[in-house]
Amino acid sequence: MKPAELGLAFREELEDHENKILAGYSVFSSRSRGRKYSEKEHSYRTAFQRDRDRIIHSSAFRRLEYKTQVFIYHEGDYYRTRLTHSLETAQIARTAARVLKLNEDLCEVLALAHDIGHPPFGHSGEQVMNHLLKEEGGFNHNLQGLRIVEVLEDRYPQFPGLNLTFEVREGIVKHTLLPFCVEIQEYEIEKAPTLETLVVDKSDEIAYSNHDLDDALRSRMIELGDLKEVSLWNRCCRQVKDDFTDGHIRSLIHETIKTMINAEMGDLIQTTAENLERLKIKTLEDVRNAKTSLVQFSEEMGKMHEELRLFLKEKLYRHYKVIQMNEKGKRIVHDLFNTYVDVPEQLPPHIQKRIGSSSLKRVVCDYIVGMTDHFALNEHKRLFDPDERFLTL
Repeated sequence: MKPAELGLAFREELEDHENKILAGYSVFSSRSRGRKYSEKEHSYRTAFQRDRDRIIHSSAFRRLEYKTQVFIYHEGDYYRTRLTHSLETAQIARTAARVLKLNEDLCEVLALAHDIGHPPFGHSGEQVMNHLLKEEGGFNHNLQGLRIVEVLEDRYPQFPGLNLTFEVREGIVKHTLLPFCVEIQEYEIEKAPTLETLVVDKSDEIAYSNHDLDDALRSRMIELGDLKEVSLWNRCCRQVKDDFTDGHIRSLIHETIKTMINAEMGDLIQTTAENLERLKIKTLEDVRNAKTSLVQFSEEMGKMHEELRLFLKEKLYRHYKVIQMNEKGKRIVHDLFNTYVDVPEQLPPHIQKRIGSSSLKRVVCDYIVGMTDHFALNEHKRLFDPDERFLTL
């Protein structure tokens, strides 16, 4: 039998399905601006599905399993990592995209890719790297994510990087507001991001706020009594608490946080739909020319979300144990960077070969960013612990 007679869904049929079900203001894979290096289209995957798979199979994505979200990986294997956070962000973003008739595949690949530029030890690692590279233009994990997919991933003989579509690369650098720099001039920073990019940005906020709270309660850095000042928690807890007794505290926490996520996501979808209707947004060009963010919470939900964010900043991110972990991470990144810059011959040979095509400091940055927390801790011990052996004879 011929393939068409088997009832299989090939790329053209998937693209036609997009044309039928997606709203006019979404991004259609069949209308992508394409890739930097010409490639033949895949038989049964759309361009964005193909990009998603390239991210999933990349080294940078796999390393997220052992990179810090809030807690360094060895504090416990039940806390979120960058990998689990990315998966949770993708789940929220896909749901929102489906309801708003946006491109789910584009949302998914942007969610999975949004943290691949993070160094080990979370935002503390990013802060110290930005300081160490201040004479090189600084460090930003979104720009580093773009550098990873355009240059550093080495998987294909035909081109450097992953050769992702324009819309995915644009979404990586427009995930958060960035200053203009030469690396991103092709991405029309003066124009608004796609709705898919904005949905992922808000889904990221929903995921990390609620799941960081879950981890904080699990670690006992935050107690249930502390949450009396958090309006969103109190509202959602009242909705579910009648179904639980004192012997089911973990279930109560789980159900409350699930209800919080649903409340924020539902509000975001409803408010965004109202914005699109009120501003008469019909096409992708309308989205790109918008002067205000189209994907927003309502005023009431926005206040509650900000209240939760500030609560976590004060009670969790400034908790003395988290500060101790962060400072330890900063020292490790600082020490590794300086020792590699002082004696670059310590770098692996394949990393040393990059010096010249990029500055020494940028090459060292690329190498450290590619480390997991686990690798960075062991490398620091190997280089700085006088009792650590280099070779076992």
